[in-house]
Order: sequence, then C-alpha cells, then structure tokens
Amino acid sequence: MAFQFDGPLLLVGAGKMGGALLEGLIARGLDPRRVRVQDPAPPADVAALLAGHGLAAEPRIDALSEPPGVIIAAVKPQVMDAVFPPAAKLAGPGTLVVSIAAGRTLASFEAHLGKGAAVVRAMPNTPAAIGRGITVCVANARVTPAQRQLCEALMAAVGEVAWVENEAMMDAVTAVSGSGPAYVFLLAEALEKAAGAAGLDADLAKRLARATVSGSGELLAQSGIDAAVLRQNVTSPGGTTAAALSVLMADGGLEDLLRKAVLAGEGRSRELAK
Repeated sequence: MAFQFDGPLLLVGAGKMGGALLEGLIARGLDPRRVRVQDPAPPADVAALLAGHGLAAEPRIDALSEPPGVIIAAVKPQVMDAVFPPAAKLAGPGTLVVSIAAGRTLASFEAHLGKGAAVVRAMPNTPAAIGRGITVCVANARVTPAQRQLCEALMAAVGEVAWVENEAMMDAVTAVSGSGPAYVFLLAEALEKAAGAAGLDADLAKRLARATVSGSGELLAQSGIDAAVLRQNVTSPGGTTAAALSVLMADGGLEDLLRKAVLAGEGRSRELAK
C-alpha cells in the first residue's frame, strides 16, 4: 500500500499502541526511512522493532529537514501538554496531525498548531496489537478529503476504521470500543472462576474460558450473523443455556450492568476532556 504524503512521518510516543501502529504501517509498505520516532524510553519490544528496521527512538526532536507530512501523537493523555508543543512547532501547512490519546479534544491540539491545522482525533483499541482493532476517527474542518483518506489508510494498518462527524460521540466510542476489550477480558476471568466453582480444575477452567470467549468472538466476526441470532442458535427451549441466560438476562443482569458501565465510562471520558 502506498501512503501518499510528503515529508517524514513523525511518531510521538512509541509505547504499546504507537509501536503496534508503526509495525502495521511498515508491514503495509511504509518505508522505515520515512519515519522519525520521538520517545525517551520505548518498551523493550518496541525498541527491538525499531532496531530491526534501522530506527531508533530519540528523546526529543527539535528539527527536521522538512516538515512532517504526518504527526501521530501517541503519548499518554496526562503528558500530552508537555510532549506535544515541541512537536507541533515542526508542523508545516500541509501536515496532518493524528492523535490516538484518549480524551484529548481536537481543540487541545489546535491550540498548539498554526491556523488552519488539519487534526484528526482517533480512538483505537488494544486488539490493534494483533491487527484486529477498530479505530473511530473524527476530523476537524481543516482536514481535506485526501487527508481523511490518508488517515484511514494509516489507521487501517491495525484493523477496521470508522468515522463520526460529531466529536461529542467520541466519549461513547471510548466507553464502548476503547474500554470494551477490558469488559471482554473480565468476562473470560469471570467464566474461568465460575468454571472452578462448578468443580473443574484450574487449568481446564482457564482453557475452556479462553477458548470459548475467543472462539465465540471469531465466530461473530466471521459469520456476519447478528449476535442475538447467534445467541438464539445456542439456546434450546428448556435447556441448560436457557437456564443460565435466565439469570444473565434478568432485570439487573448483564445487559443492565453493561449499560451502566458504558455510561460510567462515557461520563469519565467527558470529564477527562475538560
């Protein structure tokens, strides 16, 4: 895949998500020689990835031979105000800035950039590490159709891409897909513990829980069948699954708990964006 932009790509932050994105981009054809990486101490696996492509993370980059075509801001939200302003000074009039920091608004980046800066706020999730993530993006008014297409190509390196037009929707996105992997992992934990309570030994309980959650997710992904229909297909009237679902689907059960959880996450995302 050809990525159409002039100048280098500047990756600010080479942690787990930044490293996963860079790995996906290089696998899709981005020339590592076009990449500059700013990070004072990337984790060992990311440092090894960089070294394998002839790259090294730099603690700070104060100058480039030409303005970057893309700046990807991939540092933690709480340090963004300290880390991003020096990188912003490197941006040119045609630079596309893509942030993958949770809770940081378009306006918070525009404040550090020149007038007319093109900024996309993106929310990926952790399955990006294996190329199975989903990223939701929202663009400011300065992003051109070509830059929007470029952002989609960049984020497709780690999975699916979707867009919203209203930035306020990013709080719900964060609570659903950004935080959602944790809910699924909690389900696997809870299923493993329930299996133990039912008398299964620890190793088999873990194996059954992991395989059931991952296999069911893969079936959902590959079949294209609605989740409700797949659930109904497993459920025989009066059978064991129906007995278990009568607990999970009762008032105050799993659906109600997840609704409360997502609303709590959405509310916290709004608080963090202030």
